[in-house]
Amino acid sequence: MSSERGEQVVVDTCYTTVHTLGKQNEGRRLRYMQKDGRFPVVFQKAPGHWSPYFVDIFTTLVEIRWRVMFLIFSLSYILSWIFYGLCYWLIAYIHGDVDDLDNAPCVENVRGFTGAFMFSMETQATIGYGFRGMTENCIVAIIVVTVQDVFSCLLDTIIIGIAVAKMASARKRAQTVGFSSCAVVNLRDGVMCLSWRLGDLRGNHILDGVARAMVVRYVKKPKGSIVMSYQDLDIQNRDIVLATPATIIHKLEPGSPLYNLGPDALQEEDFELVVSFTYTGDTTGMLHQKRTCYKPTDIRWSQRFQDMVKVGKKHYKVDFARFNETTWVPVPQVSAEEFNRGRRPAVGNQYHSPLFTSGKKNGHTHHVNRDITEEVMHQTSL
Repeated sequence: MSSERGEQVVVDTCYTTVHTLGKQNEGRRLRYMQKDGRFPVVFQKAPGHWSPYFVDIFTTLVEIRWRVMFLIFSLSYILSWIFYGLCYWLIAYIHGDVDDLDNAPCVENVRGFTGAFMFSMETQATIGYGFRGMTENCIVAIIVVTVQDVFSCLLDTIIIGIAVAKMASARKRAQTVGFSSCAVVNLRDGVMCLSWRLGDLRGNHILDGVARAMVVRYVKKPKGSIVMSYQDLDIQNRDIVLATPATIIHKLEPGSPLYNLGPDALQEEDFELVVSFTYTGDTTGMLHQKRTCYKPTDIRWSQRFQDMVKVGKKHYKVDFARFNETTWVPVPQVSAEEFNRGRRPAVGNQYHSPLFTSGKKNGHTHHVNRDITEEVMHQTSL
């Protein structure tokens, strides 16, 4: 996916909107997804395509930043005070309250724009200092103050609803659910597997969730366009009870897009492993999703996650300091395809293969034994 400096990289799509994946630096490949789950995508809209944002204004206000929302809300109050203040000043001016002090006013103690603005603010905020008040002399002024009271109720309802929706946003809850910083490849029951870890940092545990994973590959075409391909990975036990940290497992079997990749070929590949966990929060009942991605450099061969759950007298103790820690285990330095092809049956249903001979890694000789102790699903040491 490399390109020259300053080149715009776009994704082919059947829509008129162009998905721009940003600019790339020399020698650096742009991620399809960031580690925090965000996509480096900028939507380039044609002029006049802002109408969908205004049609669904509630969702637009919920998704904008807090500082922008505070600015919009502050301006909505201030501009409404000024508008209704101008209405009261115009009524007073037409009625003659500005020039004739002996005239019976429509609004008590409103003789200019400053007094009209103060009365507008006191009315909408229900302050009621008692110095300014509506009289029975002008029916138009009574109608305007009634409309302002109804408008202020609607405005308060919208602002409170948006603020509550932003504070209860699913993104905040998803920040307490995390994936491990890397994925590992090791043997489980004689099968080569790819696995990564998932955990919840909050005390109110997630009892129902679904894990998914896919391999995203992209091929650069002439003129800088990119064709994206998505391949789902078959995950063992997609439904997860996240009372304790869980290890998500994908078996490298025939049909897996990683089946024919060894440790060396894996580092030469250009793909991303996008993983996600979708669940329902038990407190709010809202649907949440946590996601991240792993590049080939984030996949560690011949390693397993360290145990982080221990059994105490009254509780299971989870040591989150070991959430991302791994340890070396003996695994053949070949692809799962070569590993399966190299095994041949023998007496007693035992398998022997030249793949389990001595080898060297980082200058040290090691021996590979297929019958290793396997890591349990939830990393629980009982």
